[in-house]
Amino acid sequence: MDKVADIASDIGEYIRQQRNSAKISLRQLSKLAGVSNPYLSQIERGVRKPSAEILQQIAKGLRISAEALYVQAGILDLPMGGPVGDAIRADTELTERQKQVLLDVYESFRRENAVATTQTTIPETTEESA
Repeated sequence: MDKVADIASDIGEYIRQQRNSAKISLRQLSKLAGVSNPYLSQIERGVRKPSAEILQQIAKGLRISAEALYVQAGILDLPMGGPVGDAIRADTELTERQKQVLLDVYESFRRENAVATTQTTIPETTEESA
């Protein structure tokens, strides 16, 4: 039961941080998300744990990915990425869009390097076995 309360508190705090970063009032977000002002306030204070549907509406109102809220709410597992990905996701001074762009670029570099390493390693292995 405590774990559910912690998750509700964490997601509420995360939504509040995102709302403050976007410089949107609680009332404005409630209108944008189509969620009542008192209910949104309860979510932010950790009194209520929102459903996936409500999180999606809030994400739309905040103009962030619903996936980001799902991860914070414990609905989705945190994507892999190691310490670099974790650091990008934890940076409170970046918007969700900026974080996603950085993660996409980082992952594309990793994939590119993995392919280059595989292509370089294969001929060497083949020569050694011949």
